[in-house]
Amino acid sequence: MAEIIGYDEGEARMTWPGLCTALEVGHTLPRAQITDSFLYRGADTLLSRAAWIDGLGLAVKSATIFPGNAARDLPSVNGGVSLYSDSDGTLSAIIDFHLVTKWKTAGDSLLAATKLARKDSRDILIVGAGSVARSLHAAYSSAFPDARFTVWNRSRAGAERLAAACPGVTIADDLETAVRSADIVTSATMATEPLIRGDWLQPGQHVDLIGAFRPDMREADDTALQRARVFVDSRDTTLDHIGELKIPLQSGAISRDTVLADYYDLQGGAFARRTDDEITLFKNGGGAHLDLMTSRYILDAWQARPAP
Repeated sequence: MAEIIGYDEGEARMTWPGLCTALEVGHTLPRAQITDSFLYRGADTLLSRAAWIDGLGLAVKSATIFPGNAARDLPSVNGGVSLYSDSDGTLSAIIDFHLVTKWKTAGDSLLAATKLARKDSRDILIVGAGSVARSLHAAYSSAFPDARFTVWNRSRAGAERLAAACPGVTIADDLETAVRSADIVTSATMATEPLIRGDWLQPGQHVDLIGAFRPDMREADDTALQRARVFVDSRDTTLDHIGELKIPLQSGAISRDTVLADYYDLQGGAFARRTDDEITLFKNGGGAHLDLMTSRYILDAWQARPAP
């Protein structure tokens, strides 16, 4: 019988280090088959993302985006994840959409930071103060327990809400100053024009870009990509699909060789920081294969640990 895993019950059984291990192990398996499909009714959208990894299983993550829900005080994005057995195709679990998305998104960035950021990183800047920012604070705190967090947001009110929800977080009013003084810059915004300037970056920094997901979206400028050693979670879901890389590739500001490695290169050692002085930059593109790996981890954690 398939498990039905809700948000609170599932989250109580998970850890950030456990998820990072699951993501790393998932990338030792054959490269995933992935596909996205869209259905539209006016402003409303159904997005379905599917992935199949030989040896791990299949997942379909369906998201409904109904912008009009905000006027009715309802979430605009809802959905669920169906996880299927790799051996016989039977339904293994139905998992809360928000649980998978939260842990997948922040866990993706955290795994990269554990490989690319300096181990002695202490000052972490969060750019953007939405729901992803809270997840980033929790994730990065697990790997950098002595870190000091700062948040910058276009709206100071949003930054104040994040600081209230995450004690110890300070608010930055000037983005350039905050970027220059950070060891890690993690950005989760809806920007379509670059916010982060390469001229601001300092030796030894790690830059984590999450927000851009459409072909017209960017968070960092060409100079940032040119000054840094660039990595992605998956070449297949970033280079030709997300503006962060697609736009500078089309203009000739960077080449495909600028991207040095993705997570399928973890075992070979290419996905790594070489020196304390270099600038590393990671593009978190998400992808249905990461939803599958995260869902499998959630189910394993659900079945392995007793209820709290």
